[in-house]
Amino acid sequence: MTRKFGIVTPTAPPRYGWLFAAVWLFYLGGTVGALLDQPDLPRRATGLVSVVVFAAGYLYQVARARRIRHGVRPPGHTVRTWLGLAGLLALFGLQVPGAGDHALTCLVYIAALAMVNLPVTQGAPFALTLFAAAEITPRVVGGWNDAGYGLAVLLGSLASYGIRAAVERQARLAAAQQELADRAVQDERARIAADLHDILGHSLTVVTVKAELAQRLLDVDPARARQELNDLEGLARDALADVRATALGVRGISLPGEIAAAREALTAADVEADLPGAADDVPSRNRDLFAWTIREAVTNVVRHSHARHVVVTLSPAAVEIVDDGIGLARAGASGSGSAAAAAGAAGGAGAAGFGGGQGLAGLRRRAETAGGRLTAGARDDDQPGFRVRVEVPA
Repeated sequence: MTRKFGIVTPTAPPRYGWLFAAVWLFYLGGTVGALLDQPDLPRRATGLVSVVVFAAGYLYQVARARRIRHGVRPPGHTVRTWLGLAGLLALFGLQVPGAGDHALTCLVYIAALAMVNLPVTQGAPFALTLFAAAEITPRVVGGWNDAGYGLAVLLGSLASYGIRAAVERQARLAAAQQELADRAVQDERARIAADLHDILGHSLTVVTVKAELAQRLLDVDPARARQELNDLEGLARDALADVRATALGVRGISLPGEIAAAREALTAADVEADLPGAADDVPSRNRDLFAWTIREAVTNVVRHSHARHVVVTLSPAAVEIVDDGIGLARAGASGSGSAAAAAGAAGGAGAAGFGGGQGLAGLRRRAETAGGRLTAGARDDDQPGFRVRVEVPA
């Protein structure tokens, strides 16, 4: 058994399963005993050789059943199975002159093989034919006794079909578990990719803003410039730690922490911010989603909006971020210098970049997963700017 993402996946069936089948050859002992008691030497010798070859052929056919995977037989498997069954029937016929009715034991093994290796639509009629032969032959051949061979053929066929059904069901379960494991890997990769996008998008935006601020302050306020450079070092270390933690799947996010980070980022970008002082009223089930919303919206404001003022409103069931930036209408026509270059690299300045980017798509998925709804677009008061709002059921 193997384990991946908590899912147990069965390995291939044992290679030496034919040894279990060999135990049932014990019932050929009656045929061998009858042949040893046979006074006619040619019949005795032919019968004994046929029993040995029959046993070897039976075990070979059992081993071939391993090639069936998830109920699908490889090309040519059915034809070769029919040829093998025909050979076993011929060996059964060679035993009849020396062993008499004892040779009917062979029909049990042949019927069981048919129910395992052949499609059910072929194996079932063939097994019924053998059942009829085992029932009728002792009644029409003089000197033969009905020792329950027909019942043995029927029970052996049913038992083999039950084993076959259990194996195929287990194979389907293994395939389904493997599919779930593969899907879990894909989902985990997508989650990590989305988290890395969100983390690096926010962190690198703040780093860029602080670097530009430090460059402007070098000549006018060296002490403040040095402080900004120290902050840059700390931000870079934090971003690296976040990336490592995300890759290990242990990273968390806190709503108070994102409010504090938003205040720092907006201050560095010279944007006046009206932020909530506390997040105690927000239920714990909504905190992660609201924290991601603030992070994405503030990153967009700093990166694209050219806003001068931002208001973040927080309630137990909703979070809203409103800015007075260039908004949707002028997003494609504004911007210069480094800000315009960043907007172009993002596929469009201002709100247009945010509306079509991975950040909004990821945030929308998070909101839908939590049963909430994301609204992003122009402000409701006809003023320039952009509005992002996430609501969840109360």
